[in-house]
Parts: sequence; C-alpha cells; structure tokens
Amino acid sequence: MHGGPGSGSSATARRYFNPEVYRIVLFDQRGSGKSTPHASESNVDLSTNTTDHLLADIERLRRHLDIDRWLVLGGSWGSTLALAHAQRYPAHVTQMVLYSIATTTAQEIDWMTRGVGMFFPEAWERFRDGAAAVDCGGNLAEAYHHLLMSPDPAVRDKAARCWADWEMAIVAVHSNHKPHPRWENASFRLGFARLVTHYWRHKGWLEDGILIRNAGLLSGIPGILIHGRLDIGGPLITIAMFTSMCKLARGSLLRGSQRGGKSTQVLGLSLF
Repeated sequence: MHGGPGSGSSATARRYFNPEVYRIVLFDQRGSGKSTPHASESNVDLSTNTTDHLLADIERLRRHLDIDRWLVLGGSWGSTLALAHAQRYPAHVTQMVLYSIATTTAQEIDWMTRGVGMFFPEAWERFRDGAAAVDCGGNLAEAYHHLLMSPDPAVRDKAARCWADWEMAIVAVHSNHKPHPRWENASFRLGFARLVTHYWRHKGWLEDGILIRNAGLLSGIPGILIHGRLDIGGPLITIAMFTSMCKLARGSLLRGSQRGGKSTQVLGLSLF
C-alpha cells in the first residue's frame, strides 16, 4: 500500500516480492496515480475520499481478485492504511511488513508540519510563510488545503510547489540526496498536496492513537516493522510505542537510512 496519501503505486514496488512465489497486487488509492478522477483535476470532489472509502476499496479489490488471505506491505501513509485494514479484517491478513512507520496521529501530523522544522529552520520558515495568507490558527495542513483548492490556478500551483519543497527538504539529510523527479510534475505536486492536506486536516478520519491502542487485534499475525534511524519525518517513538503494544511484531532500525531512500534496505530485510 503506497504512501502519501497521494504518492500512487510504482512498478518498482514489485521488487519487494519474488514473482515466482507471490502474486503481487498493486493499486492506486483514490485520486492518485492512475486512479480517476485524479486529485489534481480542477473540479475534483474529495468528499468521497476518506480512510473508510479506501478500506472499502481494498476489501472490494480482495474479493474481486478472489484472494482469501494476503500478506500486506505498506510504507509511510501506507503503513497507516495497512494497519487499519488488518485491524478491521484480521482474518484476511497472513503477515505484515511495514516501513517508514506512521499511524497518522495528531502528534505525528504536528511533527511533520511543525516539529521537524527544528532540523530545517530555513525551509520551515519558507513553508510556514507559503500559507501566511490564510489564518487557520497555525494549522498548516488546513491553511494549505484552502490554498490548494483555490479556483485560481496560480494560487494553488504556488501552494503545491511550497508543499513539495517542504516534502523534499525533510528527507534531504545527506549531502548527496537527489529529489525524486516526480516533484517536477505539476499535476503530481498538486494532487499529492491536496490529498495529504485533505487527510491530515481530518487526522486521517481515525480516532487519535487508535491504531496503536488496537494493536492487540493483530494477535496471531506475524509482522516486521522497518524504520530508518534518519527517517526524521516519522518519529521513532511511534515504532517504539507500537512494538510495546504488539508483542508479535519485530522492529528493525536501519542505521543511516532516511525516508525516500529505503528500497534496497527493505528488500534486504524482508527476506522475500
């Protein structure tokens, strides 16, 4: 399950699995990737794009493909969605592999939009100033969403560019880091930023902390949690809290690994 929300799936995600052993299922969540309508469309309606809608889509897809039980892999926002799916339908999940762990709590959202700025003060000030025209009581996800849904293309494109710049800044922990080329695509930037802010302003439509508190529902499902020590976009406290609640999960910290640069490390640890 891909991240974002709004990243879309990638053919490279198939590399996490041996195709001679696994039937690999990738899908683009509502509004992202090849899903239609895309979130970047000028008249897009996001009212039917919520976590419950995505969970229903996943269950519909499972039934359509006639899959009784499956291993679920998810990264970043995809780990939130994978946990929500497994807690709702535990009988249909055999194993879980989660990386760049996120549970979309209010604390995590505040960290991503404000707290992590302590490491990137100049970039955060530019990010904050990009939404200065909207007074939302300091809620940057809310302010940016307002700008991103503006009928004025110039306003929404500028906001999308500012959001993309922040996303790129917080993963650039190594001097040789190169941004993903997708950020140069205006449609991707706008669709991604719209979906992230849409979900974050609603805190993912999840009761705060519910995925960690309900970790016991995953009893009997083997799982591995993978997180880069330099993945400062996702607080390490989240994986620590989850593993303390879910005794069957095994956690691995990857030294020197950050968000956006973990593909080979995940391949190495997942042992597929």
